[in-house]
Amino acid sequence: MPTDTTVASAGLPMVWLMVMVVLLIALAALALWFGTLYLRERHRRELLSADLDAATTRLGDYDGQLPPGLVPRTRFDAELDTLAHKADREGRHFCVLFVNFDKLGHINERHGFGVGDAVVHELASRMITAAGPKAVVAPMSGDEYLVLLNLDLAQAQSLAARMVKELARPCVVEGAPEHIGCSVGVAAYPEHGSRQRLVSRAHAAMRAVKLAGGNAHMVFEPRMETNTREQAELVADLRLAVARGELELFYQPKIDASSLQITAAEALLRWHHPKRGMVSPAVFVPLAERHGLINAIGHWVIEDACRQAAQWRDQGLRMRVAINISAHQMREDELVERLEATLKLHGLQPARFTCEITETVAMENTEVTRRTFAKMRQAGLHVSIDDFGVGQNSLSYLRQLPAAELKVDASFVQDIEFNRDSRSIVDALVKLAHALGLRVVAEGVETEGQRDVLVQLGCDELQGYLFAKPMSAKALGLWALTDDSAGPGAPSQEFRASLFEQTQPMVPPDMK
Repeated sequence: MPTDTTVASAGLPMVWLMVMVVLLIALAALALWFGTLYLRERHRRELLSADLDAATTRLGDYDGQLPPGLVPRTRFDAELDTLAHKADREGRHFCVLFVNFDKLGHINERHGFGVGDAVVHELASRMITAAGPKAVVAPMSGDEYLVLLNLDLAQAQSLAARMVKELARPCVVEGAPEHIGCSVGVAAYPEHGSRQRLVSRAHAAMRAVKLAGGNAHMVFEPRMETNTREQAELVADLRLAVARGELELFYQPKIDASSLQITAAEALLRWHHPKRGMVSPAVFVPLAERHGLINAIGHWVIEDACRQAAQWRDQGLRMRVAINISAHQMREDELVERLEATLKLHGLQPARFTCEITETVAMENTEVTRRTFAKMRQAGLHVSIDDFGVGQNSLSYLRQLPAAELKVDASFVQDIEFNRDSRSIVDALVKLAHALGLRVVAEGVETEGQRDVLVQLGCDELQGYLFAKPMSAKALGLWALTDDSAGPGAPSQEFRASLFEQTQPMVPPDMK
């Protein structure tokens, strides 16, 4: 009979054999895994190599695909070097233009890149014609071009002005005229620095034109480079402004023209910069639009305006609150859904909340804006067409909009007391609006004479410094609820007979 020691000795080789088998299986699996990875990586590299070869081929053929009149950037740089050497030898001057098509991005957003490409070709053709046969023109990107001119600064400025005028003519896009325009920066050699700095300084001048509203030309100045750095810093700070609580809504009352009592307030955005103080919306809103920040800021405005309207309502102050909707927000697919959700959250009726949309945006008449307007109509939102009279309005399209009121632009109000033409224009706008069943708001009212004329012409509401400047929500609340003649906590005389004082929340207060 075998002993325990004999059994243990006999089992030991079997254990080692099993361990070796397991190790071999593991090694085989590991080798198979690495082999699979290697084959996948080799296949991926082959695909990338093929893509790179195709891209290289396309890049090599690109020079031959440029539209007539354009040269590749490499040739532009060579021509620039040659002209700089010649200028140094002969004491001559030449210029570089940096051209940017102003509103091409809007065309791409509204109509698609295929339509945008066709517009680019048309504008580029006009630009080349305006530059003349001796100019060297090269593309920088889809909407930016460099133009090399063997001209002195005065001649280059004259040509730039002619180019701006030529590109200001509207393009016909899907049967409708579209105003694109261009911004042109001018830099001269040797006045504005070395050959290596010329393009960047023409670009700085172009950016200055864009900031000023576009559709013009400017000659480089040293301050423009400083402004570019400041803009970059402002954009960086603006990205954090909402999170840091630096934005605030001020409110400017709207006055009923017949009773001269307050019926509504327009929310106006302000930025309290920690170092620069109060930054004007005219400065930071265009920056927000260009750098993709305007929608996030717009979302904050919607939330804060609704919150404030609900707070005022709970205090017994019931009036319509208006916010401005940007062109970028109108192109958001979920804008109206966001508005509805926020209004419901705060128990506000959509009909008592105004969305002010500029006439230019309202008249875009694109698929996206039409869809947004249709949603606004379905949601029952109160829509106001702002800056009315300054754009190229279409009566047929205006009749289809879910608008409840028109705001006459302040430019018509400024001299309405003494200018017969301004008075006639406002009279016609009021009659047009009333014929369409719309209320009329006149903004920019600063004198009693303006007020009297507007009341006589039949305006329904007035807004301007004559009645009140924009103020904080707290200040407006104190004004509304504080009046020595009315008693403690009673509404002031201006608010007491508000047309909307009976507005009720969407849900009973005890359910909130």
